[in-house]
Amino acid sequence: MATIALIVHEQRDDAEHAARELAAWLTAQGHDLVLLQDNAEQMSVVGERRSPEQFATGVSLVISLGGDGSMLRAAELASPHGVAVLGVDFGQLGYLTEVKPEGMTEAVRRVLDGACVIEERLRVVASVHRANGEVIEAGHALNEALVERDESGRTVRLGLSIDQSFFTTYNADGVIVASPTGSTAYSLSARGPIVAPLHQALIVTPVSPHQLFDRSLVLAPTSEVEIEVLPDRAASLSIDGRSIVRLQPGDRVVCTQSPLPARIVSLPNTDFLNVLKTKFGLNDR
Repeated sequence: MATIALIVHEQRDDAEHAARELAAWLTAQGHDLVLLQDNAEQMSVVGERRSPEQFATGVSLVISLGGDGSMLRAAELASPHGVAVLGVDFGQLGYLTEVKPEGMTEAVRRVLDGACVIEERLRVVASVHRANGEVIEAGHALNEALVERDESGRTVRLGLSIDQSFFTTYNADGVIVASPTGSTAYSLSARGPIVAPLHQALIVTPVSPHQLFDRSLVLAPTSEVEIEVLPDRAASLSIDGRSIVRLQPGDRVVCTQSPLPARIVSLPNTDFLNVLKTKFGLNDR
């Protein structure tokens, strides 16, 4: 029997109801359950309660019930342990969560039977190098690391270097360093390219640059991307939409490929281009 971990969107009643149904089915099949402490306190589900740090230790599968935000959280906790994540879609867009609620139990059954593919998705790791020499490990992003303005209504000046060679300065709202998975997230909203999720690349996209050069850069996965905050305005760094740290002029954010990829469950007959067509309402000829 397997040990299954559940992450549930805390503000979606339908996700919590489905989680209770799934938990009952898994328990009846003889599987052990693990839940985050915060989730467990809101649901009547019998299972081991764990802290985020220990959540995926010794787990066979993590199941996310929610939207892409829940999936990002699940990947953050599961990836350091090499555990795969299956997403059940209770959100709006659902680029990461490919299983619909009505097919949830059958999908989990197929995964536990081995009738699935585990995709390894590149993640971006970011570190902050303070002007005073201090180094802060900021975190790993499945979607993107974002350096952005810290004041509403004012742009920020950001110097971009690639592989320790200066490239250009942006006067912009921010600069995104995205993974291929994240190319359909904030990077897409900033007019970045759509990149197949299994591609290996770092995607650098300026946000609303006030200059002629406004194109994205699709770089080798081995590239080192450095973003320096230039005088005289502060900025901030966020990882997958979570604000991490405030940046001062002279601080640098260094982004590289994470050594810990996300492992995402993909079921047969699921195709990225078909998902893309559905989300954008593209018609067949």
